[in-house]
Amino acid sequence: MFPQSQIQEFKEAFGMMDMDRDGFVSEADLKGIHNDLGRNPSDKDLKEMLKECPGQLNFTAFLTLFGEKMHGTDSETTFKQAFEQFDPEKKGKLTEEYVKDLLLNVGDQFKEEEIRQVWKEAGIKGGVFDYEAFVTLVKRGPQDDVAQ
Repeated sequence: MFPQSQIQEFKEAFGMMDMDRDGFVSEADLKGIHNDLGRNPSDKDLKEMLKECPGQLNFTAFLTLFGEKMHGTDSETTFKQAFEQFDPEKKGKLTEEYVKDLLLNVGDQFKEEEIRQVWKEAGIKGGVFDYEAFVTLVKRGPQDDVAQ
């Protein structure tokens, strides 16, 4: 379902979420993650999150859920079209400052730390956010730079 490199990334993410290191993501783990992000979800919300997984949420179940969610997400075209709403010339790129301003001030506003985390993966070069490359990363995982 996923390339090995992406499975490894999911394993690292799962490891960060499994705060008590027992091999399962529990309600307490989810609460801790949200608290670390400055959020305070209700117990009801935490239970709802875990309801998506039948049984306990171990790494295999986590990977299965991600597969189901990713295959149920919008197509690459739809995803790119969403970015194009902010790119009237359809260049496939936006300035870093413009994207940062959008994330800080529009919709579900990001915190500075959340933006730093996005920037690690976004591949910003020379102050430019390449949203076409970002969509490919999100939908297909990291791509080898070597032409095939």
